[in-house]
Amino acid sequence: MKKALAIIFAVLGIDQAVKIWVKTSMYLGQEHRIFDWFIIHFTENNGMAFGLELGGEFGKILLTLFRIGAVVGLFYLLKQLLKKGAPNLSTIAFSLIIAGALGNILDSVFYGLIFSDSYGQLASFFPEGGGYAGLFQGRVVDMLYLPIYKGFLPEWIPFKGGDYFVFFRPVFNIADTAITVGVLILLLFQRNTLSLLDFQGTEKAEN
Repeated sequence: MKKALAIIFAVLGIDQAVKIWVKTSMYLGQEHRIFDWFIIHFTENNGMAFGLELGGEFGKILLTLFRIGAVVGLFYLLKQLLKKGAPNLSTIAFSLIIAGALGNILDSVFYGLIFSDSYGQLASFFPEGGGYAGLFQGRVVDMLYLPIYKGFLPEWIPFKGGDYFVFFRPVFNIADTAITVGVLILLLFQRNTLSLLDFQGTEKAEN
């Protein structure tokens, strides 16, 4: 569990440090071009990973509560896997997903309370008069934009042929990256993980 917690706190710390730096050093829409294919572009979203949204205040609260429930469930599964001697990759995968979910939960729950808005200005901590939104109404900070390819698609491609295309278009954050990497690891090693999670049920059936 110590290794898992170390991964979770490390990823969470990096995620929040980058988000706080962006919030307090950039205004919405500002960007720093590191390379043509790697841009720090400050944007915010009200919902899910990679800028997807679940509309309205109720939808936002529902999404945050779902994330919290998912984190609790993932912690339970992680503990079960560790008890059964899970491979390191499975532990890393669950730790990354938990860390990513927690990172975006913190934004959604608290950022509206502790930051002023970023429209045309740099945000400040605990502004006089309160933050830009209430509890559970904060916006998730995104900043990683990787337009690795920009150009027109070949004409022979059905429906989209000849259209201008950017890959990768969504702007995301460290937490999104951690979730994506964790899920990919699980997909590659899901047979081992599922067999460990099902071990207890199999043992009971045999008895």
